[in-house]
Amino acid sequence: MPYTANKPTRARSSEELRAEIPGWGADLDPKDRPSVPREKFDPDLNGARWEFPERQPEKWPRERSIEHKFLTPVFGTSTPPKGLSGAIRKYSYKKYSEGRAAHWLLLLAADRVDAWEHHLASFATLRPDNPITQTGVLSEFTRHGIASRTGTKRADLNHQWMDPIIVGGPWLVMGGLAVAAARRLARLRQT
Repeated sequence: MPYTANKPTRARSSEELRAEIPGWGADLDPKDRPSVPREKFDPDLNGARWEFPERQPEKWPRERSIEHKFLTPVFGTSTPPKGLSGAIRKYSYKKYSEGRAAHWLLLLAADRVDAWEHHLASFATLRPDNPITQTGVLSEFTRHGIASRTGTKRADLNHQWMDPIIVGGPWLVMGGLAVAAARRLARLRQT
């Protein structure tokens, strides 16, 4: 027990623990290790064929944490930063350390902005996003969605009331703005 006047008990020795617990300290003595016959320590033998890896070419200025002197030799190129979300990401890397919450919160915000940029861009295509089928709302009615929430201790039950607001709310707001804009255009054309 911590914070008592009594003197703490002495920690048991390795021999006492080994006698009491079968297999305790099996890796303390190298002679007892199962991998020792195969284990060869050679500081020059690391498996790499290079001192420093060949650098991947940088096609555009990449984000780099301010803690690092230079960009890592290999980096991802699947989604180059673009638009408002790219500007938010670049600002996050340029201004804040990775140890700061602001850095990560800005990156989360950039992901949300990127999602909305893609949603809006989808309306310019022949197949725009369909929030009814792509969010899984229909499965709530066809796959026993309501019954799966009663009488269970699911972890998502405490926030399920927020899900329609978080998922459907922005679509309703955007739909309302589109209707308001259409009405305003119709009134302007009448005058």
